[in-house]
Amino acid sequence: MTLTFEDFPPGRLGTYGPCHVTRDEILAFAAEFDPQPMHLDEEAARQTMLKGLSGSGWHLCSLTMRMMFDGFIGRTASLGSPGVNELRWLSPLRPGDDVTIDVDVTEARVSRSRPETGIVTFKVVARNAAGQVLCEMVSPIIVKRRETGRD
Repeated sequence: MTLTFEDFPPGRLGTYGPCHVTRDEILAFAAEFDPQPMHLDEEAARQTMLKGLSGSGWHLCSLTMRMMFDGFIGRTASLGSPGVNELRWLSPLRPGDDVTIDVDVTEARVSRSRPETGIVTFKVVARNAAGQVLCEMVSPIIVKRRETGRD
């Protein structure tokens, strides 16, 4: 069943994951996309404020997107996103972390310019297995409505 705008009332949507992160994955992502020392070199990383090897925040965002896709976006009548409203990295992603995300719908409104669609805003909180918050993100997506032309 395809999820439409009407399937996203404000409130808790769900918890998704976990996604296990390995040292090799952190190194491979960093080598290709974010080659800063704290993501590539364990000794250099110990000298930073992170006090050890950590995954790129962009790696964490990619993992979060994958969990969102597998959890609900992959079966949603999504038309894309106008962007990310807010993104904060709060704690480092570490090798061996098992990451889960909690997803809440914070707002769902019919588009004024395209009433056949709605804009659903999600707050996503990524945590490691210890419950430590790694990242918070607020992002809208544009979703087809089941009943077009009605408010």
